[in-house]
Amino acid sequence: MYDPLTCLRSSCPLVDKEGRIIAVLGGRPNDPSYLGLTQEAARHLETARTDIKFKPEQIDGRRGSFFSLSYGISYGGGQQVPGNLRHSAATCLIMEALFKLECFYRIAGFANGLFKAWNPAVHALYTLTLDALIYDDNPSLKRNFLQHFSAFAAATLNFGPSTVTFPHIDALNLAWGWCAITALGNFDPDTGGHLVLWDLKLIIRFPAGSTILIPSAILRHSNVPISTTESRYSFTQFTAAGLFRWVANGFKSDITVDAEIRTDTEAQTQRAHAQRHRWAEGIDSYKRWTTV
Repeated sequence: MYDPLTCLRSSCPLVDKEGRIIAVLGGRPNDPSYLGLTQEAARHLETARTDIKFKPEQIDGRRGSFFSLSYGISYGGGQQVPGNLRHSAATCLIMEALFKLECFYRIAGFANGLFKAWNPAVHALYTLTLDALIYDDNPSLKRNFLQHFSAFAAATLNFGPSTVTFPHIDALNLAWGWCAITALGNFDPDTGGHLVLWDLKLIIRFPAGSTILIPSAILRHSNVPISTTESRYSFTQFTAAGLFRWVANGFKSDITVDAEIRTDTEAQTQRAHAQRHRWAEGIDSYKRWTTV
């Protein structure tokens, strides 16, 4: 059992053998009002669950049996170009109202601050990619939060009432990027709700109101169940890997670029070289934790 969140207000990095920070157990900010705001966010999710007409796959999905809905800018899963995830007009009104609340702005801002402090190079990539999508490619794209509150393009609200995930990876996210996960609800963190990072052989105490940033595309993760009398929700933020490829391609798909250079051997060689080295360049951009 690994419990870096005993004091709840201390951030703790997870570091690989090369001294690179691969994840951050963020706790929560040293602000007496913050826990109350996260409790308010849980109450809003509980209320919104009864107002949204969920599709079957948003109730019982591959991550677990709970109500879940993603919102924001994405690319992949059949989309021809980047765009805002589509929902009914009624659902959009509910989601936009939730993301205008102070509680969700504060949670998003705290996660963004953690990201920028512990992994500034990758945070900058996320920020520049999202800015390029909106300002240089498609001004009609809508952020979930104002620019300085979140570098992430999209978010998932898990409405519970018992958000307990199966072991999984989020394969469509950037492999060496991070996503932010904030636990919400009313449950005993000593007996359930722990985050399990299977590849690192870690079980992490994860109280309501706490935030963790992990490379969810490559670390298999899940949650320990909670009791039937408890409730657990979560708020996750992420950016689809396809958005980074779209921007790197000059606002084109991989299929379009490959077609354009199919007779250009030099361009094909350069493209293959860049793809082979993208992982190493991403990992090397991680900030080193030199005091460990």
